Amino acid sequence: MAEKPQPVRVLYCQVCSLPPEYCEFGSDFNKCKPWLIQNVPDLYPNLLNEANEKEADKVADKLQATGISSASSAGAASSGKPEEVKRLPDVVFSFQDKQEVIIEKVVRNKRKSITTVKGLELFGVKLSDASKKLGKKFATGASVVKGPTEKEQIDVQGDISYDIVEFITDTWPDVPERAIFFIEDGKKVPAA
Repeated sequence: MAEKPQPVRVLYCQVCSLPPEYCEFGSDFNKCKPWLIQNVPDLYPNLLNEANEKEADKVADKLQATGISSASSAGAASSGKPEEVKRLPDVVFSFQDKQEVIIEKVVRNKRKSITTVKGLELFGVKLSDASKKLGKKFATGASVVKGPTEKEQIDVQGDISYDIVEFITDTWPDVPERAIFFIEDGKKVPAA
């Protein structure tokens, strides 16, 4: 006569109601950890190590908080005077962009080039209108794009650096010629 099979008794976590083997995949394993350490320590032996490490960290924090006083601070503490902390004056730095237009020619595919115009918005020029005017003047594609510094710039297809300075100063009189610069070989060169 064969033995009658007995039903399997499954232990469920009292916190997340999953079997303990699946607690780590539950919604909040950190809440389950104390229950697991107390009821099934053999299932997660690394939790015991974590618990011991936490206690060691608490002791280390207490030791760190007490600190070791040097001879000079010990003398100040014994004299009864609280140690003064010197504070630097509050200084507000403002980094404003210099009002300058930077024109750079970028060569791609050996023969094709793109001329980028940066900084027109600092003179109150609307970039979308400026890109339309540049595209019409030079009969090419022009668009407003975000540059590598997350600032908007105008990309114009082709090499228009030969005539762009005159066009900018004629179209927008608020932009002085001394504020326009070219980037040549990685160096900023004045256009004037």
